[in-house]
Amino acid sequence: MTSAQVDKEKAPRESEEGYERGLGSRQVQMIAIGGAIGVGLFLGAGANIAKAGPSLIFMYALAGVIIFFIMRALGELLLYRPVSGSFAEYSREFLGPFFGYFTGWTYWLMWVVTGMAELTAAAIYVNYWFPSIPQWVTALVFLVILFGVNLISVKLFGELEFWFSMVKVTALIGMIVIGLGVLTFGFSSAGDTAAVSNLWVFDGFFPKGIGSSLMTLQGVMFAYLAVELVGVTAGESEDPEKTLPKAINTLPWRIALFYVGALTVILCVVKWTEFADGVSPFVEAFAKIGIPAGAGIVNFVVLTAALSSCNSGMYSTGRMLRNLADSGEAPRVFSKLSASRTPAFGITVSVLFMGIGVVLNYVVPEKAFGYVTSVATAAGIWTWLMILISHVLYRRAVEAGRLPASSFPAPGGSKCSYVAIAFLLFVTGLIAYDADARVCLYVMALWFVCLGIGWLILKSRNAGGTGRRDAQFEKVAS
Repeated sequence: MTSAQVDKEKAPRESEEGYERGLGSRQVQMIAIGGAIGVGLFLGAGANIAKAGPSLIFMYALAGVIIFFIMRALGELLLYRPVSGSFAEYSREFLGPFFGYFTGWTYWLMWVVTGMAELTAAAIYVNYWFPSIPQWVTALVFLVILFGVNLISVKLFGELEFWFSMVKVTALIGMIVIGLGVLTFGFSSAGDTAAVSNLWVFDGFFPKGIGSSLMTLQGVMFAYLAVELVGVTAGESEDPEKTLPKAINTLPWRIALFYVGALTVILCVVKWTEFADGVSPFVEAFAKIGIPAGAGIVNFVVLTAALSSCNSGMYSTGRMLRNLADSGEAPRVFSKLSASRTPAFGITVSVLFMGIGVVLNYVVPEKAFGYVTSVATAAGIWTWLMILISHVLYRRAVEAGRLPASSFPAPGGSKCSYVAIAFLLFVTGLIAYDADARVCLYVMALWFVCLGIGWLILKSRNAGGTGRRDAQFEKVAS
């Protein structure tokens, strides 16, 4: 073997899009797990427990089934054609250029606004230990550190995300084990009142009625945002044919353990009537059990969840901007890769927008950030709908013999996708019914208008229309 061949063997593999395939199975698995465990569970579950009582367990399980349908639909598409643009690229192929354009930019918006909120949240969590440090300083430090990580290499991003996810998983498993110990052996101050019967003795399993329970679905779906991130990693996974199906197929047990399991244990240990809005159910449970450092432990875990979300946002926005640029739907400069094969310019621009969150720490009240995260939920629902509709159209093309079949077909074909589409439309209706939540639909309508104007401008500059063009893999200085 010649020295050139040896060098080629040692060199990192590139995808067809020019990315380094630097994400191993271990990292893709943890990115998938971390995507299913976020701040929505650690903090948001408290308010939803107060609204729905123990029936929240059923709502998480129901939504989890739908999420699995969505991910199996995405998995079939990914194994048909694994690309970093993922759902934006599939929307472009099966629904037309406008839908690819709209989906790509909407997913970019989702992560930018999420990044703004998570930076502020992370700064608040650090204030728990260091109240004298201004929030904007902490937010800026985190922004710069994560920006650097994403610029260096995809391997470093994957490694950081691996450890962020490990912290969240360890905390949840620890909570479940301790809770089961309290229920089984009756130790700690919670031992006398902890019982499985707590799930129904206080006004039943649906204490505030089925209607009130259903209204929590919008918050539950927010907790599941980012599970689709594994699709964005397709272009940089070392072996997508093996790692992606494994990551998606393990989703049911992750949901069963980390959401349904953790909430079931907590609501057995602590009566649902003791939870309130703004209080983490995990902090409440640790306090009830009598673990002195419980609040600090949960605060650290939620801090890692916020940083993980922001880290993922920087990763996905850069890739999505590059996909849009390669399709003629964003400035071509976004299609360039740095020497480390990262979309450095796209990441930089996204980080600058996220940096607005640092400035907003001065002027935006806390409720406004709640509105920002609701916009992320609406954008996430749009993304999921595009995945499902693309999957239905893909299956039709396969059945007609126009496209090759995927090596990872979704169970039930497109039937499960139809069920998931109906469910997401139902949740959208619940959002429209809720006076506080429906503001995100107004924002999305305005966003639609802005993108429509942008589309008209693109069409006027390119009479032939936008469409996929050869990606620009030229190297730029890192």
